[in-house]
This record gives sequence, structure tokens and C-alpha cells, in this order.
Amino acid sequence: MDKVVATAGRAVADVPDGASLAVGGFGLSGVPNVLIQALYERGVGGLSVVSNNCGAMESGLAVLLAAGRIARVTGSYIGANKEFARQYLAGELEVELIPQGTLAERLRAGGAGIPAFYTPAGVGTQVAEGGLPWRYDGSGGVALASPPKEVREFDGVEYVLERGIRTDFALVRAARGDRHGNLVFNKSARNFNPLAAMAGRVTIAEVEELVEPGAIDPDAVHVPGVFVQRVVALTPEQAADKRIERRTVSG
Repeated sequence: MDKVVATAGRAVADVPDGASLAVGGFGLSGVPNVLIQALYERGVGGLSVVSNNCGAMESGLAVLLAAGRIARVTGSYIGANKEFARQYLAGELEVELIPQGTLAERLRAGGAGIPAFYTPAGVGTQVAEGGLPWRYDGSGGVALASPPKEVREFDGVEYVLERGIRTDFALVRAARGDRHGNLVFNKSARNFNPLAAMAGRVTIAEVEELVEPGAIDPDAVHVPGVFVQRVVALTPEQAADKRIERRTVSG
């Protein structure tokens, strides 16, 4: 039952080239930076990543992206990541953009064993009808476009069929975790981390505070240990390393 692994390097040692990864985080909140850095140091490439966004400020998934280690991204938000946009438009990166709520539900459904579901989000648009550019040819043309999806009517309303997402591995960051893999997330870090944790066949969690089993109130657990296979305890320095994307002040 003790799922603690001594180092991040050991925790990701069996992630192969071409693996699919669900990665937690919302902007810069709750990003598993230590595990991502361990993957970078291993030299793993050709990765298919499912994440709300693909890193920012040269941190998080931006580290792997800049090194050319990511082949495909399934996500919702490009934001101000200029390297992401450059690779996408140059035809170096395949990108499936999904409405944010749909992405969240696809991860949750995959983790819950639900193969597909219907949603009204995207009906009447290219999300349902197909034609969204997944990959450009580098000259402004579309090399690969999204296929059309099944649309069905329920009670007079049209819905589009979306597939649940399962990945080979999941990388998440929690505020607290115990040796059995039970996890607690803090504020915005809870947005996508629990969903990513559920979607991975092998889920690896870096935790800012490692506690003994029983120290977390069962009613406070956000992700039960049944979804988590490996736990890495961060050092105080690693736990305190939290960047701010846009600092604002008031006079």
C-alpha cells in the first residue's frame, strides 16, 4: 500500500517515447513541474499530452514543448504561449482544441469508465461538423482536419457525442497526499488535477506535503488512492516554487 517513490526520476522511469499523458494544472496553478522536469531530463519524446494548457513562462509543459518532445496536444487554451502557436502553425505540432468544459468531462468520463457522452457544447460549429485544423502543412494549408462527430437529438435539443479520454500515464500535483495515494488539492489547482488523475492508467502524484495514512480526513479527500499508483514527496524548496503568470498590484 505504500506508494511513495524516492525520486521523481524513478517515478517516471518507465514512461516511454510516444506515451500519452494527462497532465494537471490550471495556468500555473497545480502544475507537476518536478515530474515534468524529470521527463525532460530522461529525454522522452513523441508525447501526446492532454492538458488544459501547454505551459507558460518557460515552465511546466513549456519545457517539453520547447525541446520538441511533444507531438500532439489535446487542450483548451493556447494563451500567450508563442512557441506553442509557432509549432502549431508551422505544422510541427498536432493540436486538438476542445471546449474547456468538454475537456474536463472527457477526462472525468474516461476515469469513471464511461466511453462517451452527449453534450450541447459545440453543436452547430466545427467542433461537431468537423474541419478544425489539427495540423497545418507549414504553408498555411490544413494537413489534417478534425472529423465530424455524431449529433443526436434528445427532447428537441441537439447534442454532440464526445469520447471519454484515457491516457497511459497521468502527472498531477497535490497540496497534501498520504502514502496510500489519497490526495488533496488547493483552490484552482483542483480544477483539472483530479480529472487528470482519474484518466491515467498509471497516475503519478507529486505532493507538497506527505502525511501518514489517516492524517487526511476521508471526507476531505479529493482523489482517492485507488486512482494513484505512485507518490513523490517534494522538498520544501520544490513545494515553495510557485510562479505567478501576471502579477497585478493596486495603488
